[in-house]
Amino acid sequence: MTELSNPPRLDRFVPVDHAKVSFAGGFWQSWTETVRNITVPSQHRRLDEEGFLEVLNFKAPPAPLVRPIQPSGLSMQHFFDSDFGKWIEAASYTLKTHPNPELEEKIDAIVAQLAEGQMADGYLHSWFIRREPEKRWSNLRDLHEMYSMGHLLEGAVAYFEATGKRRFLDVMIRLVDHIDATFGREPGKLRGYDAHEEIEIALVKLYRVTGEVRFLKLADYFVTERGQQPSYYDEEARRRGDDPATYVFKTYAYSQAHMPVREQTEVVGHAVRAMYLFSAMSDLAVETGDLSLFDATKRLFANLTGRQLYVTGGLGPAHQNEGFTRAYDLPNLTAYAETCAAVGLAFWGHRMAQIALDSRYTDAVELVLFNGALSGIARDGEHYFYENVLESHGEHRRWKWHYCPCCPTNIARLLASLGSYFYTTRPGELAVHLYGENRAEISVGDVPVTLSQETRYPWDGDIALAVSPAAPASFKLHLRIPGWCNGAEVSVNGEVVTAQPVNGYLTIERLWQAGDVVRLHFAMPIERLHANPLVVEDAGRVALKRGPVVYCLEEVDNGLAPQRLALPADAELSARFAPDLLGGAVLIEGLGLASDAEGWGDTLYATQAPRQVPRKFTAIPYHLWANRDAGAMQVWLREVPRR
Repeated sequence: MTELSNPPRLDRFVPVDHAKVSFAGGFWQSWTETVRNITVPSQHRRLDEEGFLEVLNFKAPPAPLVRPIQPSGLSMQHFFDSDFGKWIEAASYTLKTHPNPELEEKIDAIVAQLAEGQMADGYLHSWFIRREPEKRWSNLRDLHEMYSMGHLLEGAVAYFEATGKRRFLDVMIRLVDHIDATFGREPGKLRGYDAHEEIEIALVKLYRVTGEVRFLKLADYFVTERGQQPSYYDEEARRRGDDPATYVFKTYAYSQAHMPVREQTEVVGHAVRAMYLFSAMSDLAVETGDLSLFDATKRLFANLTGRQLYVTGGLGPAHQNEGFTRAYDLPNLTAYAETCAAVGLAFWGHRMAQIALDSRYTDAVELVLFNGALSGIARDGEHYFYENVLESHGEHRRWKWHYCPCCPTNIARLLASLGSYFYTTRPGELAVHLYGENRAEISVGDVPVTLSQETRYPWDGDIALAVSPAAPASFKLHLRIPGWCNGAEVSVNGEVVTAQPVNGYLTIERLWQAGDVVRLHFAMPIERLHANPLVVEDAGRVALKRGPVVYCLEEVDNGLAPQRLALPADAELSARFAPDLLGGAVLIEGLGLASDAEGWGDTLYATQAPRQVPRKFTAIPYHLWANRDAGAMQVWLREVPRR
């Protein structure tokens, strides 16, 4: 464990405050406005309608469970507090850019109830206080205590930063003081850690907002203690009178607790937990200067993106553990690919790029933003997917709320804070990670700089980036060249930049003056992607991608299930902008081959192959599927050889 009396920080790139980045047009304007005006208010209504807010009525006897106890002994109500925390966090991000007294009142009402219910020693968890106070801290393996507390803490930090109100933050600091007094390696403390990572991220945020090193030390303890032997979960189970051998998931790899984190080389277990852990490890690497943590996260990132990531950025293929199975196991029809996991990958990649400018990290952020995370929320802003399959026969429809509604609030907090993912700075340097129309007010050192992007990205690859410092200033401008782009052109004030990217970032160092314009052109041909041969589910198939956007075929556009369509290897493909499609999007069109069912009748099998007939097809961005009529969908199409 790192000595943290005076932690040596890495010189990270610091994200620009999301409130300093405004989306006044372009792709992200309507999405961020939808989250602010529809998603956040509707989620509060759902929390009320579904009985979530009732659990905060600490004065009353507990009402009947709205989420019954499962055979495992767990109820979804064990972690209702996490949903309040994430909702408050998302709402707070919107408050910071668009003050809303009515929304503040709703948050303050929840905070007042939490403050009233907090126990004298600082403990705060609605389930255990109201239903099983004698069981608190008795089952960190299964019951999500600190996971829920962590999300409340993230919400408290975000609300304080948005409004300056300290009540929620002070409530949560009292809780953290209690946690710190309960857990650790000192005599008399429990050497435990929560099986669902989250508190670690929140503690680093609390450290950054308060400057108190004890919060960082607690986060470092939880990360470092994870996976140490003998297993705390075995000892804890025996104290409860349980046999550790009966653990339903059999191995603590489910919670990334099978070995110390610095020794892990393969991404395993529950996908969301893994992403939260690796995000916390990245944060701690920065704040403690512990490069062993960064080395571990680099290995794990390479393992994920090289062997276990869907083409959409989805991750975690299996339902039974909501996570990973084995390398190259990427089934399409049964893909789990939880929205929360894709959101978590955005968190992790964003943090990795703060340590090292490498486009591999921000490529992953962009991939999930335009595909595997964005697919988790409907275009109307109030219907969702928990699972993000890559193939459907029409059985998948978006829902208003879920039995376990972790994903709606997670995608909301990501999109509500989206501006912070675009730019980072450190002394004398400004990095541009993402592209899309926006205007940002940034300080590079002591110099205020206005940065604005004019672009239709991701629908085309032309970007005009105006760089306007308040006074002439010399600094490095790092521009991400996306990994998908094989042809990039960059100029400054009409003069071509001949420098070459390093790790996917092109650096321009000059004396910048108001009126300077950087122009970028990223070639955006339609690409046919093939999977590694070890991904047997996609053998003989091809996926379509244009720029950062992955495409799929839906039955509603094509008049038949896309599983009946094949794409000739030499088929011509074209792109067309459709302004009336769900707010406007680029379509891909072409001529495929359809298996002709005419004449088969009741014949199930025959010695003669079905006739293949030419048929026009339309593909839409994957993130827009299931927003219209029910029907089949497919990302990976059968490919037939050149004619």
